[in-house]
Amino acid sequence: MCTIVPISLTVGANRIIPTIAIPHPLGNPDLSIEEERKLRMSLVKRALAALQTNVTEQTVFKEE
Repeated sequence: MCTIVPISLTVGANRIIPTIAIPHPLGNPDLSIEEERKLRMSLVKRALAALQTNVTEQTVFKEE
């Protein structure tokens, strides 16, 4: 999980999950508690799906 995808690509990460912003990579303080929970759950589910996916090259797992 990263906030700056090009850096992850440069260093050779094989599974890349873009996050929200540098000061708040896994959240957004402007959201309500319920919206924040949904956002975080979405990121975690995407990360878990990425770990279960076979990859042969660098792959960016964007929001569906």
